[in-house]
Amino acid sequence: MAILRFRVYWEEDDAVYRDVAIRHTQNFKDLNDIILKAYEFDNKHKATFHRSNDLWQKGREITLEKYDKGYKVDPLLMEETKIGGEIHEPNQKFIFIYDFNKNWTFLVELINVSKEENPKLTYPCMVRTEGIAPSQYGTKGLVGDKLAEVEEKYDLSAVGDGFGEEGEETESSEEEEESGTEEEDTAF
Repeated sequence: MAILRFRVYWEEDDAVYRDVAIRHTQNFKDLNDIILKAYEFDNKHKATFHRSNDLWQKGREITLEKYDKGYKVDPLLMEETKIGGEIHEPNQKFIFIYDFNKNWTFLVELINVSKEENPKLTYPCMVRTEGIAPSQYGTKGLVGDKLAEVEEKYDLSAVGDGFGEEGEETESSEEEEESGTEEEDTAF
């Protein structure tokens, strides 16, 4: 059974991506679910895939359900469409759009096909994470919990202003300079 590995880039920043592995016999609904899980998004909004080319132009649509909008060609449905049936090139690309109000866009690219299944993994699964994912509904955990940990570790609340005027020297640095010049005079 073929295992397909896709790299899923967040369109806004290609340094942020997730690699997911999925069986070729699984459907686009499974791919939809693992992408949302990999980026820590909920599953409450409309979603669609578009088959794409190397220039990231939208092709045939594969939707979660048929939406009330004009289609040139009836879309395929995610639950009925096997991923392997839509792979036409060695580096097949798809565009994934989630939440049509926010238009979260992800660029999905096939990066590897393997014949060997890893018995330790349950497919579909996320196999690599790179960068900090965008937050679906605004700010996310990095500010909250992590900032509190940093404040506790370094006791940031006890630190004073820490800023002086430019060119201002402290008394201790002036004393060091004076003692340094005396030592230099006695050395001769």
